[in-house]
Amino acid sequence: MTRYDSAKEIFARYGVDTDAAIAACRKIPVALHCWQGDDVIGFDHEGGLTGGIQTTGNYPGRARNPEELLADMDKALSMMPGAKKINVHACYAIFEDGEFADRDALEPRHFKKWVEFAKKHGVGIDFNPTFFSHPRVKDGLTLSSPDKATRDFWIAHGKACIRISSYFAEETGIPCVMNIWTGDGYKDIPADRMGPRMRYKESIDAILSEPYDFAKVKPCVESKVFGIGVEAFTAGSAEFSLSYAAKNADKCLPLMDNGHYHPTEVVSDKIPALLCFFDEIALHVTRGIRWDSDHVVILDDETKEIAQEIVRCGALDRVYIALDYFDASINRISAWVTGFRSMQKALLVALCTPADALRALQDENAMSRKMVLMEDVKMLPFGDVWEEYCRVCGVAASGYYDEIEAYEKDVLSKRA
Repeated sequence: MTRYDSAKEIFARYGVDTDAAIAACRKIPVALHCWQGDDVIGFDHEGGLTGGIQTTGNYPGRARNPEELLADMDKALSMMPGAKKINVHACYAIFEDGEFADRDALEPRHFKKWVEFAKKHGVGIDFNPTFFSHPRVKDGLTLSSPDKATRDFWIAHGKACIRISSYFAEETGIPCVMNIWTGDGYKDIPADRMGPRMRYKESIDAILSEPYDFAKVKPCVESKVFGIGVEAFTAGSAEFSLSYAAKNADKCLPLMDNGHYHPTEVVSDKIPALLCFFDEIALHVTRGIRWDSDHVVILDDETKEIAQEIVRCGALDRVYIALDYFDASINRISAWVTGFRSMQKALLVALCTPADALRALQDENAMSRKMVLMEDVKMLPFGDVWEEYCRVCGVAASGYYDEIEAYEKDVLSKRA
């Protein structure tokens, strides 16, 4: 008897079919974000990251061009089990033969190489307009700016991204989640909070007036509490973004980033609340330490609870899961792989939890027995199930850092 056979028998005593859990987990796509590989720099501008976010660290080997970034993502994807998508920001347009298009003039052809990469791996593409790190961000504002020319530029950018998202969906045959997030806000207490938000609302309305098939393109609005330099006010607050999505549920989804709330708020609790009202929702899974610090996702309590709520709600086909973090203080390939595997582990743990039995105990008000069972489940041999999951997916369950270290020695260390 193998260790997995033993674990399978143990889980079966709790009513859990681990073979079925493994099969289900293999089908859940998690979107891998391209911006971990180059510290959110992109290809359409020079200089650092601006707009209320920052990347810290100077670990050697950052991807400096499309060829290096795609090669690094290729390496990372080879060490990840399960289904995948890739997530691209608009600033990662790949221009050829000396061509350049500003963000308001981006076209699908500028993302042809991303489509080729996605088809090579048999995955879909999610997309994000890039409303930061650009000279047309005026006084820290884009879609909420009082300057009409500024708003018009960024509205044109958003519309271009709708067209690019449609291209991704058509080419890959997989719906494209297109996330609208801006860092618009003020450092100190504003004299007018409603004005910027009305302008923001009207700008999003204008972007979504661009024709698209909602079955193929899933525009989202993402909220945030604050950012660097916009500590006092952000136009896209939680209340604003959720209300906008609710009023426009026929053409827009809410997106929650679990780093974008107050430290005592948890997205896991918000997931079932939103699923009561929305057919679909989207997530950016990250790990904030004291603030939206975008640390690499690990198998911590909130990551596990996010996965638990998705599974408990029977919402695996209603929640779009993407990763969003960027750490320049460690090996970037390792950051990608570790974060992705952590999300996969959380999903597999959730699928190996006797949710129906626990729900029945709660409904019977058998709270003591429910607590005991929840604690017992924590000690089940999940590691052996993870080993089997990785084996079935054709990747190593452990020891993968040796391969990353070899890639660093052979490839990353040679980058100036």
